[in-house]
Amino acid sequence: MNRPAETSSLGDRAAEALLAFREGRPDAMSGFVREANPLLWRTVRSQGVAREGADDVVQQTWAALVRHADSIDEPKATLKWLLVTARRAAWEAVRKDRTDDVRRTELPDDDAETTTTLPDPAPGPEAEVLRNERDRALWAALAELPERCRELLRLVSLADRPDYRSISAAIGMPVGSIGATRGRCLAKLRTVLTERGETSWT
Repeated sequence: MNRPAETSSLGDRAAEALLAFREGRPDAMSGFVREANPLLWRTVRSQGVAREGADDVVQQTWAALVRHADSIDEPKATLKWLLVTARRAAWEAVRKDRTDDVRRTELPDDDAETTTTLPDPAPGPEAEVLRNERDRALWAALAELPERCRELLRLVSLADRPDYRSISAAIGMPVGSIGATRGRCLAKLRTVLTERGETSWT
């Protein structure tokens, strides 16, 4: 986990904009639209949507948010909702373009131009944003745990297969109790995340 800067995140600002919009203050949403538009545009483009069509897909995504503004149960999940919606709209746009191409002509042989329209299998820009949001939420929740839990969970997270003997030596905890203590600490962490409204990460 990367320790985040002590500033409000894009996810926080998305939640604030949604709540303000629900209260009849669309100006707050307008500011967030300007801030998040580049991210949504890159997300759409990374799925293979042509440059000239990306703006339309992004506009569809914002229109969908306005339509569903009152049905989003967890405001803190607004950014994730936008990214998922944009990605799905991009997939649909790519599918429609390919269907139209097939109707107009036979499928072309693979070439450089055709290849560039395929969705990039690598993680898109939204993946990094969501990872940063998750890390910020986890670090904030971790800070609320007892010091013993914070220390243990940090050490355990350093490796895919943590060495319990090394951890035991580092914090003075019997090897046999590390697994059970870790389970209790993780349960406390999930409780804190739920209480903070960070249900999309639990």
